[in-house]
Amino acid sequence: MTKKIVVRTDDVARFFERAKNAAQRAGQGGEFDGKVTLSFEDPQKMFTVLSVSRRRLMQEIMQEPKTINELSGRLHRDRSAITKDVGLLERMGLIISQRQPNPGHGVQKLVKAVAAKIEMVATLG
Repeated sequence: MTKKIVVRTDDVARFFERAKNAAQRAGQGGEFDGKVTLSFEDPQKMFTVLSVSRRRLMQEIMQEPKTINELSGRLHRDRSAITKDVGLLERMGLIISQRQPNPGHGVQKLVKAVAAKIEMVATLG
């Protein structure tokens, strides 16, 4: 599990500066700190993707992995909305899911956090 994910707003130049620094550390045999950074150029886009309901979903699974049905019940949301949000957050690399047997009911999807901590940084202006 990754130690920390940082979701931030940043311009393209700073994104590439961070990538260059990481590549230089790797080239010199340096170690990574277990941190992954996701960058958005637009703060509004960041908060649209990481809406209040999606942040609550992530908080739930950071406590412990949960199934789609458990998330639906805990968050008082429709199962299809949870499934849609899980798909988006998984494509973003913020969570992972796996199918597992559900005795007597087929299969179910278990949703897990990819990091112990998620930090959100938005810079306006």
